Amino acid sequence: MGADEEPSPTRKRDREEDEELADGGAAEKRPRAEGASLLGLASYEDDEEEDVARGQANGRRAEEGEEEEEDAEDDARRAPERRPRQVELRRDCPYLDTVNRQVLDFDFEKFCSISLSNLNVYACLVCGKYFQGRGLKSHAYTHSLEAGHHVFINLQTERAYCLPDGYEINDPSLEDIRHVLNPRFTKEQVLNLDKNKQWSRALDGSNYLPGMVGLNNIKETDFVNVTIQSLMRVTPLRNFFLIPENYQHSKSPLVHRFGELTRKIWHARNFKGQVSPHEFLQAVMKASNKRFQIGVQSDPVEFMSWLLNTLHAKLKSSKKKNRSIIHDCFQGELEVVKEVHRKHIMEKREDGDELNGDAGSVVETADGTVAETSKVPFLMLGLDLPPPPLFKDAMEKNIIPQEYRQYVSFLFVMTGYIGILNLSVQVPLFNILKKFDGETVTEVVRPSIARMRYRVTRLPKYLILHMRRFTKNNFFIEKNPTLEVLFAMTVNFPVKNLELKDYIPLPKPKENDKLRSKYDLIANIVHDGKPGEGCYRVFVQRKSEEAWYEMQDLHVTETLPQMVALSEAYMQIYEQHE
Repeated sequence: MGADEEPSPTRKRDREEDEELADGGAAEKRPRAEGASLLGLASYEDDEEEDVARGQANGRRAEEGEEEEEDAEDDARRAPERRPRQVELRRDCPYLDTVNRQVLDFDFEKFCSISLSNLNVYACLVCGKYFQGRGLKSHAYTHSLEAGHHVFINLQTERAYCLPDGYEINDPSLEDIRHVLNPRFTKEQVLNLDKNKQWSRALDGSNYLPGMVGLNNIKETDFVNVTIQSLMRVTPLRNFFLIPENYQHSKSPLVHRFGELTRKIWHARNFKGQVSPHEFLQAVMKASNKRFQIGVQSDPVEFMSWLLNTLHAKLKSSKKKNRSIIHDCFQGELEVVKEVHRKHIMEKREDGDELNGDAGSVVETADGTVAETSKVPFLMLGLDLPPPPLFKDAMEKNIIPQEYRQYVSFLFVMTGYIGILNLSVQVPLFNILKKFDGETVTEVVRPSIARMRYRVTRLPKYLILHMRRFTKNNFFIEKNPTLEVLFAMTVNFPVKNLELKDYIPLPKPKENDKLRSKYDLIANIVHDGKPGEGCYRVFVQRKSEEAWYEMQDLHVTETLPQMVALSEAYMQIYEQHE
């Protein structure tokens, strides 16, 4: 073909399509007949899907240290001027009746099932599988031809398309799918959540309560499930994450995955009555450097502490100095008096260590002890359970607390077999809360031998209590109590109206403030089984009905408040009275 020869229309059209595919495989098909009339046109100066793919690709190149500016200048000189793309809008799609909502599940990571890429991913609304792109050589386009499936939705832009025709579907019947893909709440809906008593119906005909849905245990992830279910009862935290605009400034995937999970749990238009925290768990594994991961059992107390501190670090902004919704809900303050013998201080100074920099005052007593007073913020309080005195029975197998020695010996004579007994050691909450009265001494050996006294100087809106049932040593983890069959160490606690000022001295409020020291229990995590094994379950309260539910992964059953009080509490969340 000569230099002045005009290219044929067919060859010109093929070249334009090749250029579109080279841009990323997501180019819209242009109308082939210039005189063909379209029902509606959506003009995009720059395709959003290609923007996302190009931006993420450029980000990867920047991390690898490539010279982006020079490449961009070269591309700008070589690339022809792009024309606005036009996509046909249609409402009369003949394939809408092939959409199968029963197979749609948007809880898992948005990756193409063939290329495993997360760029420009579409979900087939007929079979539920994920595919990348919708250009002529894309996986979604190929799937539409091979399987005869025609309706796809972009998982990021929420736009629906018909392939292989390439037009955009503008039909209100797909709104319910968009709501499941990305649940959304208005501020009025958020404020009325705790007043709603209506049940919702899933596609399979089962009923579920929004906010009381089960969570899939992917593999040994029950410690995550009970933590999430507990935090969902904290009203300000839940309301904050139900509105994505509240945390759009954060770039952390963990923050956004936690927000998505919160919206899915409280959504009233789900297709099924349970939620899978798969995307959230992937974000947890990455943010924690696999400290918490799928398939490895962990402690919900450690996970709760890590999650709250990490969310706070990712949410705090420069406008409010070191403040976030996490600290607004859970942060309190302790006055800590640390008594250390002078010889230990001299040893530390010889090693190059000094006293804490935030110490309020340091006082030396006549007996050579140095008392250091400081103010320490806290997100949860650890309560020490008393170790039961041990006495081995005549069989040299069962270990029995000494105060029950005579009682168990009598029952052994009467029954002939002590294994049928199931006794419970009741520990009043008042006894273990004495640790924070400012007078009770707690002996510690790490990081150095010291005597500690704690006093609460500021109460949080939501108080998290942790009963230390597990003891770690150099060889294994022990659970208090050591008896699994005979004795259960339970803490006797009130479900409603826990008045802390009756247990520990509290600071006097300011002139115009009122002392708010009364709390109600809203979540109670329980551990069953041996340490390192076993499983976790949680009792949570539904505020709209003031009813209690027992939740263990996918199992959600209503229970009585008395059953909550009889459980072996491991971690609890209390809500302060207004």
